[in-house]
Amino acid sequence: MRIAQVANFYGPRSGGLRTALHRLGIGYREAGHDSLLIVPGPTTEISEQPWGTVVTIASPRLPRSGGYRVITDVDTVVSHLHDFGTDRLEVSDRLTLRSLGWWARSEGIPSVFWAHERVDGVLRAHGGRFVPARRLADRWNASTARRFDRIVATTSYAAEEFTRIGVDTQQIPLGVDLQFFRPDRRDHQVRERYLEPNHDVLVVSCTRLSREKRPDLAWETLRELRRRGVSARLVVAGAGPLLDEARAAARHLPMTVLGHVSDREELATLLASADVVIQPGPIETFGLAALEALASGTPVVASRTSALREIVRGAAGHAAPPTPRALAEAVRAVLGRPQDGCRRAARTRAEEFPWQRTVDSMLDVHGLDRELVP
Repeated sequence: MRIAQVANFYGPRSGGLRTALHRLGIGYREAGHDSLLIVPGPTTEISEQPWGTVVTIASPRLPRSGGYRVITDVDTVVSHLHDFGTDRLEVSDRLTLRSLGWWARSEGIPSVFWAHERVDGVLRAHGGRFVPARRLADRWNASTARRFDRIVATTSYAAEEFTRIGVDTQQIPLGVDLQFFRPDRRDHQVRERYLEPNHDVLVVSCTRLSREKRPDLAWETLRELRRRGVSARLVVAGAGPLLDEARAAARHLPMTVLGHVSDREELATLLASADVVIQPGPIETFGLAALEALASGTPVVASRTSALREIVRGAAGHAAPPTPRALAEAVRAVLGRPQDGCRRAARTRAEEFPWQRTVDSMLDVHGLDRELVP
């Protein structure tokens, strides 16, 4: 069978969505199916990758997004879907690609919409408290649901805004590369390089630097930890519209801003070498970077208003209200536990999320068999 994935907000510096699309494509091909990925880019190109045929559509940049592009030429997308002979369609976009659901229905092609973010959360983050976020989100989500055969959400938190309007969803968690992200990458030289002589605790935040992710909570939590006598240093890995704000904060705090880390080996080593990873985003619908930290044996502190409260459990970390004071208390609580036990608990929790389970679950949604060879 021929499975097509179409997405916006995909690029060289995108994180969880890019990883998920690639891993699904690889899994589909390993199961004997053909995979197509259509995404935006600076030019129109076609290439063959381990995760399938990749079609990049020339697309404009979205203002204030930190460089993301959005497909506006949907007719060209449809042309490529026709040429591919699409049998199953997956769409990961809330903006310009929703009409593909209607197209798939007209062609008799089963379709899936991936709910990778919360519309109400994004509206509140960018529009403020005077925007009727819930009412607008409900209308938008009802319109989206009418276009697709299935709605797939990664967590119950991601599914909430659909279930409250009576739309059924199927929950399929993402996965983590358990062979790549692992505790034995912990490197004391890396710790010494970032901690320097005067610090004892290495805190890492790996997130996109955008308003809805609230990266400022990470450095404000560091400020609160310092007030409480914790000799901590923060390393921020990520890029986005708030990169300059992060660099400005680093001039007044024991904090290193790395920007986008393109070397995955370097990122995996950093995650394993941290004492705690803080993921403060209050509207995360899954939090793949947090799961990668857990797989690296590092406990995670996250916002309990997000989906990470479903993933970070027990000794693997702590979920707290998204305020600097509460997050600092959570970091201190994690640091006060036996570290060997925390690191084992983190890894054990991550082992519940292999990518193969995600692929198999999606193949089941599509009504396909792993042994089916076209």
